Amino acid sequence: MKSKSVNQDKQRQRRNGEIKYLILKPLGYPLKASYHEYPIVDNPRVFEKYAKDQWKGEFVSKGKLIFDMRMFPDFAFEVVNAEPEFGLITDSTIILVESPNKSFETEIVRDVSLDDVVGHEEAKRKVRVILEYLKDPSRFGKWAPRNVLFYGFSGTGKTMMAKALANEAKVPFLSIKSTKLIGEHVGDSARRIHELYDRARQLAPCIVFLDEFDAIALDRNYQDLRGDVSEVVNSLLTELDGIQNNDGICTIAATNRVEMIDYSIKSRFEEEIMFGLPSMDERLEILRKNFEDFPVRVKANLETIALNTEGFSGRDLVEKVIKTTLHRAIAEGKSVISTEDLLSSISKVKRPTTSPPKQMFV
Repeated sequence: MKSKSVNQDKQRQRRNGEIKYLILKPLGYPLKASYHEYPIVDNPRVFEKYAKDQWKGEFVSKGKLIFDMRMFPDFAFEVVNAEPEFGLITDSTIILVESPNKSFETEIVRDVSLDDVVGHEEAKRKVRVILEYLKDPSRFGKWAPRNVLFYGFSGTGKTMMAKALANEAKVPFLSIKSTKLIGEHVGDSARRIHELYDRARQLAPCIVFLDEFDAIALDRNYQDLRGDVSEVVNSLLTELDGIQNNDGICTIAATNRVEMIDYSIKSRFEEEIMFGLPSMDERLEILRKNFEDFPVRVKANLETIALNTEGFSGRDLVEKVIKTTLHRAIAEGKSVISTEDLLSSISKVKRPTTSPPKQMFV
């Protein structure tokens, strides 16, 4: 029932111009004074109530500054994101403050859709279940797609696909490089994992995106190599199993080293979706899309470029071929990029492997 009321709230808020999610960045005081204590948000839920009591009815939009005038007079916060993009703070607005340690980020994604993801048609078909779940979690009950594993080559669109889902479902996107969850002291990693999911429960429905997942989901045979492996794996199992109420949360983990993931964690993923390297036609489409709003005129045979980039990921094409060629053209004062310019960039790229990522069977 909670999920159904959440969807009704969303519709009402969009109609009335009310803010659903508000993400703030603490900026500080206009004047530095030694007697000023820098406020630290220790309890997000308490801060949210304090903030709404003070700012209810205020119109906000991205980039606007709002000021605390009660406990820390004149302390400034900047609105870094909101859903919708502007509107009024109400009793039902979820107010978040960016964490100073930036362990994880909360993002409202607007700039990518599933149509922007070239290829991966089977993956798109499978992730539409996630999209429907995030739009209406109450419909799925115990059959919800709570944990999904994206695996495959680096740079093939795993992050892009996850962001597209968040955008089309109009839900927050909590992303983290898994290496940032690894702490220096015993208990640090477990605490950060639980903090991440506490935030997700506050925001649900939402996506939790764990990039470089093999860094924290290591097979426990690696315990001797890194002492916190068992601690991290056990914390992940607790959250992925949904011992606390995780309704409306979909965890998407991404890795290009699937063979290193602990089997007990891998078994918690209802769906495993592989991302392969683009075909000739898909490479051609990636090239065309990226040249649509290019700052330099392109007079090149893109079929020839696509043919000569077998084994390249989408990221390889954009970062190592297109961007490198553009920068060289600007540095040399060229106004046109030719086929030969692009082929020259290709020749300098170390050929990526075309061997598929190893899958682990137990």
